[in-house]
Amino acid sequence: MKAVIIPVTAYEQNCSLIWCERTKKAALIDAGGDIPELLAEVEAQGLTLERLLVTHGHLDHAGGVADLSERLHIPVEGPQEEDKFWLDGMANQARMFGFPPTRGFTPDRWLHDGDTVKVGDEELEVLHCPGHTPGHVVFFHRGSRMAFVGDVLFQNSIGRTDFPKGNHAALISSIRNKLFPLGDDVVFVPGHGPASTFGDERRNNPYVAG
Repeated sequence: MKAVIIPVTAYEQNCSLIWCERTKKAALIDAGGDIPELLAEVEAQGLTLERLLVTHGHLDHAGGVADLSERLHIPVEGPQEEDKFWLDGMANQARMFGFPPTRGFTPDRWLHDGDTVKVGDEELEVLHCPGHTPGHVVFFHRGSRMAFVGDVLFQNSIGRTDFPKGNHAALISSIRNKLFPLGDDVVFVPGHGPASTFGDERRNNPYVAG
């Protein structure tokens, strides 16, 4: 599996374009906005976009999903259904944060811990990692040792838990009990900022080290 990171929206959210090298089938993880830039990268890589994956329901991660899905007639998978209130409130989020008018949506498939999603011949494992939002999920590709963690974990930081239904204890548990056991060598793409490894964060991140 290959991946390219495309920062989108004023929040510089890391939208990930991932694809199967054999089939050239692709998915976007967290298509938060800037649709023309996303589609230009898909075309530049010679790919066919077959689905949209969503880690959680915040505007900068999911704001472009409804329009892209409708435009390309492709399914949406994720997050877990406890984030439904965030997706239903997408228009209010857009008004609150000064974004263009944005539509909410219901995914074609809610995801749960232990599920898998397919991109071409590649398979990603789904981990339910609540804390930042109650329905937050993480996508893990075991073959390439790569995880797409949304706003659960960052280089030297962790996700905020002061939003509605955020839970600090749940977030720490998600990181320590779901993510770190995947292995120190796993490279993760956070929702914002540079990639890191679980090993580096386990050793050095002041919020979860030890």
